[in-house]
Amino acid sequence: MTAASTDPDSLAGNLTAMQRFLTLTTVVLASSLYGTALLTTSTILPQMQGAMSATQDEIAWAMTFNILATAIVTPMTGWLVARFGEKRVMVWSIGLFTVATMACGMSQSLDTLVLWRIIQGGAGAPVVPLSQTILLNTFPRRQHQMVLGLFGMAVAVAPVFGPILGGYLAEAYSWRWAFYMLVPVGAAALVGMQLTLRADTLGGRVKFDWTGFIALSVALAALQLVLARGVRLDWFESTEIVIECVIAALAFYVFLFHCLTTTSPFLNLKLLTDRNYAIGLVLVTIYGMLNFTPMVLLPPLLQQHVGFSDALVGQVIGCRGIGMTIGFLTAGFMSRLDPRIGMAFGFSLQTLAGLWMLTFDLNVTMDILVLNSAVQGFAVGTVWVPMTIVAFNTLAAKDRAEASSVFHLLRNIGSSFFISLSIAEIVRTTGANYSRMTEMVTPYNQALAMPGLTGGWNFDTVPGLAKFANEIARQAAMIGYLNAFMMYTATSALAVVFVLMVRRKRA
Repeated sequence: MTAASTDPDSLAGNLTAMQRFLTLTTVVLASSLYGTALLTTSTILPQMQGAMSATQDEIAWAMTFNILATAIVTPMTGWLVARFGEKRVMVWSIGLFTVATMACGMSQSLDTLVLWRIIQGGAGAPVVPLSQTILLNTFPRRQHQMVLGLFGMAVAVAPVFGPILGGYLAEAYSWRWAFYMLVPVGAAALVGMQLTLRADTLGGRVKFDWTGFIALSVALAALQLVLARGVRLDWFESTEIVIECVIAALAFYVFLFHCLTTTSPFLNLKLLTDRNYAIGLVLVTIYGMLNFTPMVLLPPLLQQHVGFSDALVGQVIGCRGIGMTIGFLTAGFMSRLDPRIGMAFGFSLQTLAGLWMLTFDLNVTMDILVLNSAVQGFAVGTVWVPMTIVAFNTLAAKDRAEASSVFHLLRNIGSSFFISLSIAEIVRTTGANYSRMTEMVTPYNQALAMPGLTGGWNFDTVPGLAKFANEIARQAAMIGYLNAFMMYTATSALAVVFVLMVRRKRA
């Protein structure tokens, strides 16, 4: 095979316009599946919690371990493509993702659901990075800007409809149908890729650093278990938590030592010597912390304590996607400005949205929730483009592929860990405040004898006391959510400080 025949532009020139269009449609369909599944799952968390008889921190595992699996598998994408080929990896990823999605809907226990969510996250991890590569190789260079714009717009818009439709299906039938509705889409994407993607041309075997990969995976999984189960097991009072911490520390030590001493490490730590890239990794970790956490916290709050239906919760989550789409469009217009301006604007807007959430109570209205969710999505969309530019514009071209894998790895790790920390804070604060407030419910509390204060509460009957206890539980939970929103707000403000440390690239 000649050099000309292996050039992407030459290969793209061999395709008809219809073949390119079908490839674009298929790739967009496949890429939209993962984001749609993630947003839709966050909408039905409360109903799954009731069906599985799980606590709030336990049902959150369905989100956190899914994101963690995505984080671990994403850096393997380059090796998988080199070893098996683009088409084969895409077909198997979407096929396994579709099977896992079907199995999630059929799960009868929390353990089974979390297992299939892990498989779903790992299977879907290579899809989005590979999709952009396939499109760049399918279309000639002169059309790359147009194609990537269409791709980004479609991937951002498609997940908007998932939570809305999933919420209606969950309310009309059950939460299982929010997963079942994605199966036909996955099947269509699978058939489309099998028919439209070009056959792979494989080279020789590619070396993969299994030692670094396994050590990092064990460290992240152990730390995630600590964060997910720490509150329930009373942290370091539990032997399990201590063992998991030791395993995480040892595995991370092995990972660092191996990466610093081997010639071909899983992740090249020398890239951290680039100041902008190092700050970019901190910012993308914070970005991940802020991106998915509200989508996990709001559905249980709105359904269990405020009284919203699944359909209304889906609309709130869907409006976040609308704001994100507008944010990406705005980022395109702001691309001529200094990237630090766009990042500072986006993170400052997230800080304001967090301060706004601190004013929420159990009487919050739908219009306020929708507007706040749209503002959060807009801020997320505005930040992504300038943050990516800052992280990569000072790196050598040969290092960008590996640097990108670390970039997306930390984004997903930040999401997974911060969700677990937020849930832990909600559980801890709810229990502490419930105990504190119930101490005041005694016959000797003169305030409870005032008619204007007690209102319709009745303390003389068991149903009356139960109703009052439920109200105390609601108020205690609201305090816990406000504490989590405070963590969100403080983290957003911290990101603005790191933005100021970015060094502008000189021409």
